Amino acid sequence: MNALTTPQWSGRFPRTMRRRHYLMCRPHHFEVAYSINPWMDPAKPVDTELAVIQWERLRALYLELGHRVDLIDPLPGLPDMVYAANGATVVGDRVLGARFRNAERAAEGPAYRDWFRSRGFEVHDPEHINEGEGDFLVTESWILAGCGFRSAPEGHAEAQEFFGRPVISLELTDPRYYHLDTALAVLDGDEVMYNPEAFSPGSRAVLERLFPGAVLADPVDAEVFGLNAVSDGRHVVLPEAATGLAAKLRECGFEPVGMELSELLKGGGSVKCCTLEVRHSAV
Repeated sequence: MNALTTPQWSGRFPRTMRRRHYLMCRPHHFEVAYSINPWMDPAKPVDTELAVIQWERLRALYLELGHRVDLIDPLPGLPDMVYAANGATVVGDRVLGARFRNAERAAEGPAYRDWFRSRGFEVHDPEHINEGEGDFLVTESWILAGCGFRSAPEGHAEAQEFFGRPVISLELTDPRYYHLDTALAVLDGDEVMYNPEAFSPGSRAVLERLFPGAVLADPVDAEVFGLNAVSDGRHVVLPEAATGLAAKLRECGFEPVGMELSELLKGGGSVKCCTLEVRHSAV
């Protein structure tokens, strides 16, 4: 049953956690040495040691919740490699590699592709620009694809051909929410939460049609990256400052878990940016 026919959650049934497999990259080389999004300011100091501590807490939480976490080695000169979600999109043991728009991040794409190839995944080298799960979010029925700032529309067609799944293009219009995963999060199946103000009018209309029961984020929660979240179907890990959004999730039967990733937000990322999901079978 898809989102067009699924009623709002009634509260009669408990949410079910499904064990996930995540890939992460320790922020050993993290710094803000350049600016490629509105959150990055090289003039503001970054505490790399604190960034590692906050990241380790996130990794420990995933393990505590029962999930598998693999690590890719951080490479010198790639301070944004910690944002593992941008490295690829994985669906059913097939991997669409990332091709970054900005030269500063270009070498991350081959590094992530090499990691997956060395472990036997079928990997596609992209012809068009896409920034992995920064702009590709997988629901039960669709792949939602963001464009407007980073990924190219041509990359959406490439993803559809490779995965054989319908791709829904969504236009982002607010530069603060430059990737789809800063403006929308998949909660479970075809349930999502999103920030309407981040999208074009046409894309808002598409979201309203596909997800009539979606959780809508208030601007104050969107501005603290509350939608840069990871859900296992029951637990929703999100920035702890997004208190209003956490309350809405509780009303829908989820268990929000707040995390402090203030140092990594200086690079324009939070929980989801640090987390690439490795899907071993079709979702």
